[in-house]
Order: sequence, then C-alpha cells, then structure tokens
Amino acid sequence: MAAKKSIELQVGDKAPSFRLPADGAGEIALDKLRGKAVVVYFYPKDDTSGCTAEAIDFSGHAKAFGDAGASVVGISKDSAASHDKFKAKHKLKVSLASDEETKVAQAYGVWVEKSMYGRRYMGMERATFLIDPKGVIRNIWHKVKVAGHAKEVLEAVRKL
Repeated sequence: MAAKKSIELQVGDKAPSFRLPADGAGEIALDKLRGKAVVVYFYPKDDTSGCTAEAIDFSGHAKAFGDAGASVVGISKDSAASHDKFKAKHKLKVSLASDEETKVAQAYGVWVEKSMYGRRYMGMERATFLIDPKGVIRNIWHKVKVAGHAKEVLEAVRKL
C-alpha cells in the first residue's frame, strides 16, 4: 500500500476553507473572515511550554495585528473546552479553534508523522499561514521556532 502523499500548499494557493468550533462556545469560519488578513497558526497542544509561549507571544501582539487589519487564529487538536481553560489560565487574546478530527490540519498539510525517542506517531506540525483578504496564502512558516515568530508574522502582515 502506497503512503498517502502529504498536501503541500504553496504561497499563491487559495487557502483551504474551514469551519471549526472555537473557544467561548463559538465557531470560526475562514469564509466569514474574508476581507481582512488572517493569520492561522497550528500548534501541537494546549498548555505545553512551547505552545503556551507561542500563544502568549501572539496575544502580546494582538492589538498590533488588529491595527494592521488581521485576525489571528490558533488551531490544535484540543477540544474547545480545553481552549477555554488555556485562554483563561494565560489571559490569551487570540481565537483558538478545535480541529479534533484533524481535517483542517490535513488540508493544510500540517498533520505529519513525528518521531520522539524512536517512537513514530502522527502529530501537529507547528506552522503558520498568512492569508490575504481575498483568501490567498501569502506566506507559510513550517517547523516554527517560537522565539520572535509572532513579531516576524506581524511584519509580514504589515507588508500585505
């Protein structure tokens, strides 16, 4: 049986549409955000060290993203209830969406095979997509290093 080829989105591609449950008993739909830039960042797990640092960093720049005309959405496999606790605990100011079935992560090509201590498993790649107001991907960051990432993404938003 041949391995399924991972989707490889490119800059200039139309961003795959999604509708997901979100924190605060809400829902986030990419189509409803059309008309403004959208930063979609995928992260492995609520309340882990790297993911917390990334969410706090994006939250720290939330006003600047808003001033630049962009929405920021974090997506992980965690439930909306988990996102609620995570947001409250760290006073996060970004929207968090729940992709429990990993359909959106697969559409964006970030549900990938990982390896830790010799064990292979499927997990979320830390990646960020900058989508312009027309729904076109304008920048992609794969295998993100958290330090300074939110600021780098904000600079890219300002250049749209």
